[in-house]
Amino acid sequence: MTGNIRQARYALSRGEPVQARNIAAMILAREPGLAEAYFLLGLSEVTLGNIRPGTAHMEQAVALGRSAEFFAQLVRCLLLLRRDADAAAALREAEICLEAGEKSDALTRDTIGCAYARLGEHTASVPHFEAAVRGQPHHEQFLYNLAVALSFVGRVREADQTFERLLSCAPGHARAHHALSRLRRQTAESNHVPRLNAAHAATRDPEDRLLLGYALSKELEDLGDTQASFRTLWDANAGHRKNLPYSFDRDAAIFDAIEKNWPLFAQAPVSNPSDEAPVFVMGMPRTGTTLVDRILLSRPDMVSAGELQAFPIAVKIASRVRTPMVLDPETVAHAAGRDLGTIGRAYLERAHPHIPKGSSRFSDKFPGNFMYAGLIAHALPHARLICLHRHPMDTVLSNFKNLFATTSRYYDYSYCIEDIARYYVRFDRLMRFWQKVIPGRVLEIRYEDIVEDQEGATRRLLSHCGLPWSEECLAFHTNASPVSTPSAAQVRRPIYRDALARWKCHEADLEPARVIFEENGISV
Repeated sequence: MTGNIRQARYALSRGEPVQARNIAAMILAREPGLAEAYFLLGLSEVTLGNIRPGTAHMEQAVALGRSAEFFAQLVRCLLLLRRDADAAAALREAEICLEAGEKSDALTRDTIGCAYARLGEHTASVPHFEAAVRGQPHHEQFLYNLAVALSFVGRVREADQTFERLLSCAPGHARAHHALSRLRRQTAESNHVPRLNAAHAATRDPEDRLLLGYALSKELEDLGDTQASFRTLWDANAGHRKNLPYSFDRDAAIFDAIEKNWPLFAQAPVSNPSDEAPVFVMGMPRTGTTLVDRILLSRPDMVSAGELQAFPIAVKIASRVRTPMVLDPETVAHAAGRDLGTIGRAYLERAHPHIPKGSSRFSDKFPGNFMYAGLIAHALPHARLICLHRHPMDTVLSNFKNLFATTSRYYDYSYCIEDIARYYVRFDRLMRFWQKVIPGRVLEIRYEDIVEDQEGATRRLLSHCGLPWSEECLAFHTNASPVSTPSAAQVRRPIYRDALARWKCHEADLEPARVIFEENGISV
């Protein structure tokens, strides 16, 4: 059977999963207990997009034969199915195989590294990414994954060197250019503007042009050329926005559905509620959520679970709606009235794999949880909720300047000044709604107040969370734990005033946002 196994692996390597699946099935018909055949059958199914049957075959493979490769690919499938607890358990088994001396290929080590990253354990991911790069020193994806992980854990110089190593192999690698531009503040003596200009001019790929446009805009701003920076950013966003099938009406319908269905949520049963008290840090993106999370994380009895989507997923599952989006009006309508106690427990079950054992309190800093604030307050009666606000115009500018996950439809509003302003209006209205229906549950705090009175704001945050005062929270920037958000460089600095009132440098360009705010009674 060894020859047939080789044939199946060769077919997969050539991008022929159907042939690989047929060969694996033929092997199993003759030898039904062969673990590797189950593994290859599962990998073939997953490659074809059949995740659930593929995962079942891989589970059969690890039941018949232990292998770091088998467990690594099983973990990848379990994460795709959002079975994070099972993924974490399988990941431990992969580590046990490696500790026993099993040799593994570069792909297996990279897959394990990616799994740790998905679970928020960025420090644990680095050795595996390093091993993958040692195995295949010129592999673009392996180099990129290592460089990103190094940046998350604060090893900025090594991240810079690894990105440069990648760009020496692949000069047009747009994601590497973009990530490298964000590693540090660029200077007149040390920047990548000429190289970025050349790469931007050379590519016609829409995604690459977007990434390179953002990178170039960021570096031009660092160098003080704010007008050229904004023109570059405007062109990049406009080019991308015209290809998106997006209308703000889509987001407006979600806000409408939440407000309309709240009476059903408010009357829903809350069976067997948990006494756990997670801290939810929420708000529009780029308004200080990472900063607040780092302040809280500076307490020794607090850990951060990162940006979980565990609550949205728990609501989606409870709704029993199979629409493509995690959050849409149909999901809201069908989740209304469901047992919120069940949703709260489902959330905690999904959150726990992201939390170190023995931790007493944890925070969840997924900004979009502001959509679910009322549900969270009922589902988890002891949870503490914090919502960040920032000057409306600075919020528009910061959202416009930040490139979110381009594959996520939840950020489609962020490529247009007017759409961001409209989104802010509905965010502001929803937060006022939550204050009315769940009074006292959400602490709303302004980013500007944290900057102007760090100690006073920190005391308010800790008091709301039921945490005693700690001087360490004022030195949040010394915390060495990983940061995997666009704010990574900023939160490793002490409080600074640079980001206040940045919008005034682009007041004329942001005039459409000011008009929308004025029409909706929002003072700027």
